[in-house]
Amino acid sequence: MTYKLGIIGGGALAEAIIRGICGKTFAASDIFVAECRKSRCEELSERFGVKTSLEADFLNEIGLLIVAVKPKDAKNVFSSLKNRISPFTIVSYTVAGLKLAEVEQFLPENAIVRLMPNVAVSVGESMTAFAPNSRVFDGAKDIIRQFWSNLGRVIEIDEVFMDAVTGLSGSSPAFAFLVIDSLADGGVAAGLPRKMAIELAAQTIFGAAKMVLAGEHPDILRDKVTSPAGTTIEGIRVLERGAIRSHFIEAVLAAAEKSKSM
Repeated sequence: MTYKLGIIGGGALAEAIIRGICGKTFAASDIFVAECRKSRCEELSERFGVKTSLEADFLNEIGLLIVAVKPKDAKNVFSSLKNRISPFTIVSYTVAGLKLAEVEQFLPENAIVRLMPNVAVSVGESMTAFAPNSRVFDGAKDIIRQFWSNLGRVIEIDEVFMDAVTGLSGSSPAFAFLVIDSLADGGVAAGLPRKMAIELAAQTIFGAAKMVLAGEHPDILRDKVTSPAGTTIEGIRVLERGAIRSHFIEAVLAAAEKSKSM
């Protein structure tokens, strides 16, 4: 990358991003982090070699800014950035529920991108969706795609879909962890050691996901592994009896509705 990156917020997401790019697509000297906790600044600086500050004193040096703070702090952060950022800086943020129009009130001249990555950014397998405002032209979109593709998959969406994306790819890693843990419990109940059961369950879900991402519909893949009167259809019958599809649908809808209310 030929530009410098600034991150406001030094939490878990910021650390995951830094871990994914530092020394790979960005030199540590080209990554700047602003965090209000001095101890956290020192920790990130020592661990990764990035430049840290308490007051975001790097704003004139960066080409891309990522604001990764809690929703309750977001408006104060953007208010503090008013008249301090070059109009050529691409401003992006990961704050759930915060609309582009609200950020534009503080930064009317900037290209602004609303982002929804997920926790798998920490292992370079995030599903990241981005919604651009009207000032984000093709070159800026390419920068966003290139940056987040280093941390997983990335798609552009219209902002109207962002709450649904938050409910699905933003929240679903937790649902997937629950599935893996439950499958592992089943393995333990069937006689497997816990560690082995977790590995078997996690790799199985990972492999199944890769098959879907290769391009075939999950229903077709499921049919291919469901033999007549076999073991798999017995398990599916039990799951369908418990209305598992409906529960997953309702979980995604509930998470999306929560995003709307934030």
